[in-house]
Amino acid sequence: MSRLNRSTHPAPVFPERILQFGTGVLLRGLPDYLVQKANSEGKFNGSIVVVKSTDSQTDEFSGQDNLYTVAVRGVQQGQDVSETTVVSAISRVLAAQTQWKEILLIARNPNLQIIISNTTEVGLNYVEESIFQNPPQSFPAKLTAFLYERFRSVGGSKAKGLVVVPTELVTDNGLKLREAVEKLARFNELGKLFTKWLKFHVRFCNSLVDRIVTRPTDEARQALEQEQGYEDELLTFTEPYHLWAIEGDDRVKQTLSFASASPSEIIIDEDINFYRERKLRVLNGSHTLTMPLGYLLGLETVADEMRHPTMSRFIESLMLEEIVPTVPHYSVAGMDQAAVAQFARDVLDRFRNPHLDHLLLNISLQETAKMQARNVATIQRYYSQFDTTPKYIALGFAAYLLFMKAVREEDGKFYGEITVPGGGILTYPIRDERAGYFYGDWKTVKPKDAASIRAFVQSVCADADLWQADLTALPGFVDAVAEDLKSMLKDGVEKTLDKAMA
Repeated sequence: MSRLNRSTHPAPVFPERILQFGTGVLLRGLPDYLVQKANSEGKFNGSIVVVKSTDSQTDEFSGQDNLYTVAVRGVQQGQDVSETTVVSAISRVLAAQTQWKEILLIARNPNLQIIISNTTEVGLNYVEESIFQNPPQSFPAKLTAFLYERFRSVGGSKAKGLVVVPTELVTDNGLKLREAVEKLARFNELGKLFTKWLKFHVRFCNSLVDRIVTRPTDEARQALEQEQGYEDELLTFTEPYHLWAIEGDDRVKQTLSFASASPSEIIIDEDINFYRERKLRVLNGSHTLTMPLGYLLGLETVADEMRHPTMSRFIESLMLEEIVPTVPHYSVAGMDQAAVAQFARDVLDRFRNPHLDHLLLNISLQETAKMQARNVATIQRYYSQFDTTPKYIALGFAAYLLFMKAVREEDGKFYGEITVPGGGILTYPIRDERAGYFYGDWKTVKPKDAASIRAFVQSVCADADLWQADLTALPGFVDAVAEDLKSMLKDGVEKTLDKAMA
């Protein structure tokens, strides 16, 4: 069977109008997919040049002429959906580690209009460094270097300004990225004219993306490749539901002309807070609070969680009883509390999608940063509204602390262990920049000593550097988390969950 390529699947070549930082499945399954849709309808006629920062290997893209397949599988409005699209919107993929000078040359492209990124939550953090390295290390530094090259090549032209749309799951991601770029401009002394051009002609848009996108199981891959008649190393599975909300004005709407092909899925508005909060708290917040518990139970995927009788009840109770009531809403149809509750019920159906292999370990990446961004405000709002401890959130938080318990360190990497059904031991990576912090703190805990467990929880909850808040100020929260953690250490995760849902 031949590999997917442009010989077997001819596709038009369009000017490079978008620069994209990131090669992950989310970008392939949502922004790139939507650009492909617009190109197919003749409403954009532009391609995407992609920057890969994680390593220098781009063979998986070049080996199939930058084509890949998006398989949409699931249920939408009671109807089974099964659609397959070959995406040809990517023109080339360049590795920042080895092709940085070539990437900077793209800044001189007069057709370039848009920059998109997805570099995980911590990827937007400011790092004080020179932008003149080859390449700079952080994403904001890479972006600053690129924008400075753009400024130099166009002479500060208004007409050659850019629209930057980060898709990282961070509140006000556009504003945060702009702040980091402005700091780097000052640190690198790039001058007042560049700062002025940056301020008036580069638009940073807050945005949110909502689509569950995964890599296929081996079985699903084989079945689809047999059906389509070609091999695809970049095969991407996704659900039917998708939304991309972008904060912007008429200039942004005009620049992001591909949005006209998907008016229901791409929302460009001057205020997207409702959509952002609804998705961040209900879908993402639920993932972050339930992933540790599900994984510690020995489950592998989100669908596995929903098939587990007790775990599925926990997820539903957490979402509908403790998260939904705290989501900010407006007194207008489609943006009221009923819309939030309906969104939550839709999310539960999306979690049950049997076609998506949404691995819990993939959700665990940078779990601490996600917990702060997605759930701290929810906890605070719950206390403000109900003046009591959210018991399901407390249990999820306790499971998170247990998930962060590393049993060993190897070459700066940390690993935890769980006992799986049948008595075996499974080692898992803790891919979190705070893993070392917890590795040290867990050494103070004696599993059978309630006082040491509570002291550990008290210390973690009081750390404002972690949470941008003092969680010990919330009455009863530390006690509830400590009690759940003590129970999991003594009786096991499953018995603790059963007791909580009894």
